[in-house]
Amino acid sequence: MISRILTILIKELKDGIRDRRSVMAAMSYALTTPLVFAGIFMITISDISEKEEIAISIEGTESAPDLVRFLGAVGIVGDSQDPLAITLTISPDYGLQMSRGEPAEVILTADASRKELSQPLSQIKRVIHAYSDEMAALRLVARGINPRVIEPVDLVFHDRATNESKASLIMGAVLLSIMLSLFISGMNLAIDTSAGERERNSLALLLCQPVSTLEIVLAKGLAVTGFALFGLLLTMVVSVLVFAQVPWHELGFSLKFTPAIAGLIIIICLPIALFAATTQLFFSFFAKSFKEAQSYLTLMLFIPMALIMLPTFEIFGDVLKWLPISGQQLAITEMLKGQTLPATELAVSTLTTLALTLLLIWANARALKSEKVVFAL
Repeated sequence: MISRILTILIKELKDGIRDRRSVMAAMSYALTTPLVFAGIFMITISDISEKEEIAISIEGTESAPDLVRFLGAVGIVGDSQDPLAITLTISPDYGLQMSRGEPAEVILTADASRKELSQPLSQIKRVIHAYSDEMAALRLVARGINPRVIEPVDLVFHDRATNESKASLIMGAVLLSIMLSLFISGMNLAIDTSAGERERNSLALLLCQPVSTLEIVLAKGLAVTGFALFGLLLTMVVSVLVFAQVPWHELGFSLKFTPAIAGLIIIICLPIALFAATTQLFFSFFAKSFKEAQSYLTLMLFIPMALIMLPTFEIFGDVLKWLPISGQQLAITEMLKGQTLPATELAVSTLTTLALTLLLIWANARALKSEKVVFAL
């Protein structure tokens, strides 16, 4: 039995490797997705991180030299050549208003709809507010009043979040792409080895050989699983390489996506790869054509997407940790947080995944005994 399964498996792998669509589907998604996420993270970090120097246009500098020096000390300088960017206008009465203890008017002008100005504007406002607080404290001291009297409540926040727990929030989208790679990488081969072979009449020829339908299903399932794992492996390798180049420290934490963590993720995802392969074969066998199978499997992707995304929104959290896909995803999240793997939940979700896989293997083997499935009647 094992020799016959290996023979069919080798035949399926050779056919799959010859099919450039299957290979490109496995490679393109696995290679490009981590690169896209890394690019998005880099752009986002660049947009939200504080700039070392912000060039703006300052009008009326002679009215508030102390304010201008304060801004310059933190990198906000008045040498902008773009009049449409950010303009800080200091009132001519600024000095008089300050000497009287009145609010001194400072006008900040900019186009808030420009995305690239969002972070600089926020940084400038924060610095001006800091200067205003400093001036308010000096006014109170000049009047013999302790500045602390205007702070009746002193809130002290102790952040218990670790680097790993902060990083796990960022990894939510990455985990989605990792899980989906198991379904996308083997999709074309699953369709080609089932609905595709039926259209080429090679499936009926294979069934005429002295092999059981169970052996055929096992061989085809292992072939699709191999492509799914190959896509996952590529995703992990590229992720380890590119995420090391992202400046996570600018967000206040470090992301340690090491080869060891990638290896554990692959091990945890092994049952999902088997489940994805047998599920895709099941729907493809019952599709009446290659294009219909493509439609079915494309729609089927919404199921794993929902199971992966629901824990992010903390919906049905107590139930999802025991289910296939979502249970493994939550276990990986805990691992990325630096916490102990939830052994019980992971074991139950893994066993449930394997049980569903065995059920689908039996259903696929039985389906191949039906003329309606084999000949798409």
